[in-house]
Amino acid sequence: MSASVAGVRTLSAAHARRIALAAQGFADPRPTGRVDARHVRRVLDRVALLQIDSVNVFSRSHYLPVFARLGPYPREVLDRMTAYVPRPRHPELFEYWAHAASLVPVRYQPLLRWRMARAHVEPWANIRRIARERPGLLDDVRRLVAEQGPIVAGDTGIPRPAPRPGHMWNWHDGKTALEWLFFAGEITTAKRVNFERWYDLAERVIPADVLAAPTPDPVDAKRELVRISARAHGVATEPDLRDYFRLSHADTKAAVAELVDTGELAAVHVAGWDAPAYLWHEARRPRTVQARALLSPFDSLVWYRERTLRLFDFHYRIEIYTREEERRYGYYVLPFLLGDTLVGRVDLKADRQQGVLRVQSAWVEPGQDPGHVAIELAAELDVTAGWLGLDGVEVMPRGDLSTTLAEAVARTGPTPAAG
Repeated sequence: MSASVAGVRTLSAAHARRIALAAQGFADPRPTGRVDARHVRRVLDRVALLQIDSVNVFSRSHYLPVFARLGPYPREVLDRMTAYVPRPRHPELFEYWAHAASLVPVRYQPLLRWRMARAHVEPWANIRRIARERPGLLDDVRRLVAEQGPIVAGDTGIPRPAPRPGHMWNWHDGKTALEWLFFAGEITTAKRVNFERWYDLAERVIPADVLAAPTPDPVDAKRELVRISARAHGVATEPDLRDYFRLSHADTKAAVAELVDTGELAAVHVAGWDAPAYLWHEARRPRTVQARALLSPFDSLVWYRERTLRLFDFHYRIEIYTREEERRYGYYVLPFLLGDTLVGRVDLKADRQQGVLRVQSAWVEPGQDPGHVAIELAAELDVTAGWLGLDGVEVMPRGDLSTTLAEAVARTGPTPAAG
């Protein structure tokens, strides 16, 4: 399982994979009874944040990591923990740029203030341009939010420009100003309606005791973020640790060195990994992992594709922004985790009008038993359809697993829809 080379402990690739899965919560059995906020908090204690994405062809991405670890749960539980419902009494999560756009526990807000203070240099160019070229607009929008918040971008009264080829976001300057204020931490998401963000002053959304907490020194804050990342990874390279909260190489390298000095991280060698690795001192080291889960493209287990390849020998790229004729696997493709291995992938669409979970394509990984994978995947798809309130699963004839999966789905009785 492990050895020592030149004084550095060596882990097998399989051992490292199981450590990583345990750190992300996949070594725990799914609850068998009622799932409530306590279970969701336990997931958040493991993963630390949930990435947000607007694509809704299957499900909003932030719901999926919780489902992958807990199985069916009331999505309203997560909604009540966020600002996605009007005025929760005690919101536990807020939106910010942590790992991309993310839902983050409010207790981590002080750890991200150094990034907020760098709003003039950290965001992408168009947001920086607004602060540089139109400071008066920032003042006007800031005043509008203070007087009328929560507001949507359209309330700024600035028309949207004509669509521009090659631009994913067609923001007007009012929206861009709101996003600068959002990055700076002055405003945040008060709620979402049909996923449209409603902005309000941070002081009217984030709990007062959080905002009143002292602002840590940036070095201390970044070290704590690396500590959180290390705990969520179990075992990781420096680039892995850096990517979780999108930190710089220099900051992460310095924090790792300090955590090694304190004994919280131990330098290890993982067989087959080119880069040095670091083991969290409290990482669980299970002998087996018996997981079964469909993973969102934005799940923290797989969002850093280089790590996914290293851990699972699984080459994964999201093809949402690829032209249809150039896609290899499909539009919204989810890896399928079985045991401690990524054994296949499926392109899923929730056809709410027809009431079915449609498998647009299904693929098995080389060396895996298609029959076994199909049986387990059919069972997980059935549970997923029920959680989404759909009546059944339909498999389209695309992909090297599609025929076998369709047969397995036909043998699987439908799970009653949630609600």
